[in-house]
Amino acid sequence: MGRLEHANLSVTQPARSVDLFEQLLGWKIRWRGKSQNGGDTIHIGAPGNGAGYIALYTSDAVAGSFAKGQPLNHIGLVVDDLDAAQSAVTEAGLKPFGHDDYEPGRRFYFFDWDGIEFEVVSYTQTEQGKAA
Repeated sequence: MGRLEHANLSVTQPARSVDLFEQLLGWKIRWRGKSQNGGDTIHIGAPGNGAGYIALYTSDAVAGSFAKGQPLNHIGLVVDDLDAAQSAVTEAGLKPFGHDDYEPGRRFYFFDWDGIEFEVVSYTQTEQGKAA
C-alpha cells in the first residue's frame, strides 16, 4: 500500500507559510536547508516518522500569484476542529470561502498569499453529528 509522502510548493515567503501551518494544523518544521538546484526549502508536517509533509521551496525565481488549476487545483488538509482552523486562517489575514457540508465532512477553502488553494475538511463526529 502506498501513501503520499510530501507535496513540494513554491512560495514567496516560506516562514509566513510555516507560521500558518503551525497555527492551522499544529505542524512542526522537520527540516530546512538549501535545495538541490538552488534556493531554500523548509519541510513542515505532523510530528512522527512516516507522516506526510509539505516542502516549501523558494528562490529568486519564485514570483507567486499562481493561476488556479495550472496544474494544481488545491491541497486538502484534515482537521478535528473546523471552526478553530477557520480562525487560524482568518487570523493569518486570509479569507475562507466555499463553506459546505456534505458527505463525508464539513469544509471550507482558502487561497494563501501566493494563490495556492487549500481545502480544509473535518470528518469528526461533532462536525457531522454522527460517528466518523
